[in-house]
Amino acid sequence: MKQLMASLKSQDARKRLPVVLMEIDYELVNLSDAIKAKDKTKIQETKRKLELYRREWLMLRHETASRN
Repeated sequence: MKQLMASLKSQDARKRLPVVLMEIDYELVNLSDAIKAKDKTKIQETKRKLELYRREWLMLRHETASRN
């Protein structure tokens, strides 16, 4: 049962990784726009989101690497 749950979790992580990368790309575009507009609030908000996505990406990478 533990192996089955680990396998399902790993599959979910593999599916989520490309989505997180697209979200990071999108937020980087938003950050670029905010910097050009000198919108300090939007810059901080986008940086916060990017940090959350970065942490999620690292966690997912660890999960997929430890299952191989």
